[in-house]
Amino acid sequence: MAQRYVRIKTDREQVYYGLLQANRSVAVYDAPPWLGGQATDLEQELDTYQLLAPCVPSKIVAVGKNYLKHAAEMGTPVPKEPLLFLKPPTTIIADGQNINYPSQSQRVDYEGELALIVGDRCHQISPEQAAKSIWGYTIANDVTARDLQKKDGQWTRAKGFDTFCPLGPWIVRELSVEAKIKTFLNNNDIPQQSASIGDMVFSPEVLVAYISQIMTLTPGDIILTGTPEGIGAMQQGDNVRVEIEGIGCLSNQVV
Repeated sequence: MAQRYVRIKTDREQVYYGLLQANRSVAVYDAPPWLGGQATDLEQELDTYQLLAPCVPSKIVAVGKNYLKHAAEMGTPVPKEPLLFLKPPTTIIADGQNINYPSQSQRVDYEGELALIVGDRCHQISPEQAAKSIWGYTIANDVTARDLQKKDGQWTRAKGFDTFCPLGPWIVRELSVEAKIKTFLNNNDIPQQSASIGDMVFSPEVLVAYISQIMTLTPGDIILTGTPEGIGAMQQGDNVRVEIEGIGCLSNQVV
């Protein structure tokens, strides 16, 4: 199993980065690992901590319509260049935390996605350099108020509500390009979304390089790489689970 890097809060309200062990204890690091953090002598035992979202980015850069079939289901062509938007860091919640259904919306959708964690300062870099600057991978749900997205004509409000970016549960360093991403609703055995991350129109390294031509990426920043076809509405009380082979699963309740 791949090493799983986590961020935790202890019973004493201390926040640490660390490496999850097979027995679910956490070897505590002295800093975020993408900033050169190293293991300390401290180990946090199971039941003495809670998992937090695995990083605290300065920004979340997201990509729209990055799967052919998803662009088709939205009734639009595939963009000739990556279609970018931002989600505020205040949208982030951890695995197991609740997605709040905003009173302004009548249609809130799940969007299971692969998330990239940037490991270096990236400014106008090439795809080859970008491949070396992706520190790791985790799972995200780009929750979207679909009716507000259509109403506003731009995506800030629809994508920006607090709790609209579940992230986690941990970060892995390597991932197969053939890894499957699946989204399930209410423990149904049949996924609502199912695709290979290799089906992306623009690959992770192309996305990071492209974004770096526009804005400087800093270590710990998050890139959401787009969602496959099969998006759909969630209702209050629903549970949504996003799984990616080689990472694990991210599960959240809608309240």
